Amino acid sequence: MSRAGGVRVARVLGVDVLVRPSLVLMGAALAVLLVPRLDAAGVEQPVLVGVLLVVSIYLSVLLHELAHVVAARSYAMEVESVTLHLLGGETLVVGESRTPTQELITAGSGPVISGLLGSGCLLLTDGQDAGTVSQLLWALGWINLLVAATNLLPALPLDGGRVLRAIVWAVTGRESLGVVVAAWIGRLAALACLVVGVVLVVRGDRTAWLDLAVLGLVAVFLWQGSGQALRFADRSARIDGLEAARLADRGVAPDDPDAADLPRLSSDLRGTALLRAMTRVPSDRYAVVDDDGTVRGVLYARTVDRAFRTGGRR
Repeated sequence: MSRAGGVRVARVLGVDVLVRPSLVLMGAALAVLLVPRLDAAGVEQPVLVGVLLVVSIYLSVLLHELAHVVAARSYAMEVESVTLHLLGGETLVVGESRTPTQELITAGSGPVISGLLGSGCLLLTDGQDAGTVSQLLWALGWINLLVAATNLLPALPLDGGRVLRAIVWAVTGRESLGVVVAAWIGRLAALACLVVGVVLVVRGDRTAWLDLAVLGLVAVFLWQGSGQALRFADRSARIDGLEAARLADRGVAPDDPDAADLPRLSSDLRGTALLRAMTRVPSDRYAVVDDDGTVRGVLYARTVDRAFRTGGRR
C-alpha cells in the first residue's frame, strides 16, 4: 500500500514500515561503491558480499529506528511510522520530548543499538576462517560502528544533534538554544561533506564522482534538516516569549464588571501553557488574575497573535 511517506512493506511492533523509492537508488549506489573496495581488499565474491552487505545495512538501519520506537513508547509517545529512505531511516514520533532526559534517551537509543550490532558482528568473526560469511560479518560490523559514530556527531538532524540539544537544554533550561547550536553544527557538517567530496574528485579517485554525489546528498539532507530545526527553534522562542502578565492590557480597573465576566487566566502563564489555557476556553478576551483573584488586566487574543508574529512585541 502506498502512502505519502512511501510504500508500506511491513508492520513491526505495531508500526508501519515504509520504504521510499529513493532507497533503491541509494542501495544501487552503495553497491557500486562497495564492490570495487571489497575486491581491492581481497574479499571473495565481492559482488555477492556487496549486495548482501547493502541489504544487511538497511536491516540494521531498521533495527536502529525500532530502538527509537521502543524508547519513545516508553515515554507514552505515539509513533506513526518508520520510513527507510535515501540516507537511512526516520521514525515519525507524534509530539516533542517533554524533558531533556526523555530527548537524550529517545535520541541515543538508535546509536546504542547500532554500536551493539557492530560489536556483535565483529565478535562473531573472531576465530572464524576468512570465508564469505566471516567477511560479510566483518564488513557489517565496522559499518554499524561507523553508523553509530556518524549518528552521534553533534549535528541536527542526526541523533547526536538531538543528544547535544538535550544536554544544552538540561544545562541552560532553554530547549531552543540547544536546537540552534546543534542546527548550526549541522550546517557546518553539510559544508564539510561537500569539501570532502571535492577533495576526492581533485585527487582523481576512480569512484570520486559517485562519492561526491553521495556526499552531496548527505549535505542536502543535513542542510535541510538543520534548516527545519532552526525554524522550529524560532517558533519555540516566539512561543516562549508569550507572557500573560506582560501582554495584558492593564488599563482595566480590578472591579470592572466586563473583566469579571471574562474567562480567567493566571498571570503566571507563559509559552505553551498560556496557549493551552486559551485553547481550552476560546475567547477574544481574558481576565488576567493574580493568585488572590485580583484582576491585573485584560488579555486580547489578537495581542497574543501579534506578539507571536513579531517575536514577543505587543
